[in-house]
Amino acid sequence: MAREVKRAALAASDGWQAAFNSGNGDACADFYEEDALMVAEPFGQFVGREAIRAFWNELISKGLAEVTYLDRQVEVLDDGSAVISAGWTMNHARGVITKELWVLQPDGRALLREDRFEAQS
Repeated sequence: MAREVKRAALAASDGWQAAFNSGNGDACADFYEEDALMVAEPFGQFVGREAIRAFWNELISKGLAEVTYLDRQVEVLDDGSAVISAGWTMNHARGVITKELWVLQPDGRALLREDRFEAQS
């Protein structure tokens, strides 16, 4: 089961990156659970898919694009969840992901329950 959780988390993470890189904030938000928590330093805390959707759409509208994860690490927590951490870069920013908590859903895909990252200067 650990392999399935890891595979689902990595596939979802790749899907989120593809959505962001295609400029689709709505699709980015679809990778979060309905009541997910996102803490984006220094921007603030966002609770729920709709607040997260608004954040990603605004960020993309400002011209941020081309996210790449660096040294992505996956820690399987149990049969239903895994945490991904990584560095990241994009065209006008860089930073670190301290915690992407991906949780398996009944349909077998993983969604973000908690997302913590920071943009660094």
